[in-house]
Amino acid sequence: LLCIGLSALTASACAVSAPRSCGAGAQPAVVDTLYFGTRTPDGLVSDADWQRFVDAEVTPRFPQGLTSWTAQGQWRMADGHIERETSHVLQLIHADSTAVERSILALSQQYRRRFQQEAVLRLQTPGCMSF
Repeated sequence: LLCIGLSALTASACAVSAPRSCGAGAQPAVVDTLYFGTRTPDGLVSDADWQRFVDAEVTPRFPQGLTSWTAQGQWRMADGHIERETSHVLQLIHADSTAVERSILALSQQYRRRFQQEAVLRLQTPGCMSF
């Protein structure tokens, strides 16, 4: 039985509508929030496993920065079973581009393969960013 908990990545890419306008000094951005389940057929993705994944897969793709936190969630498995587990949430704020889209899809696929996950949930919203 494949146990993965919170996750669900859509296989197809979708364009994100930019906000109508950004205030002075701000520019359009995309906010991607990804949810990575930690329950695997062999146990759990440890905090050390997660950090190695961030160091090896996320940081090289998004060296400009990221935010990550731990959450509790639940997910209805394909068989209807409700799985409750700890999840890692990753938030990336970036310009809308094909290269970034490819990087996020590759990142999700790599996590699913490495940790035998059914899916990775991705929430994508338009926004404005400034520093």
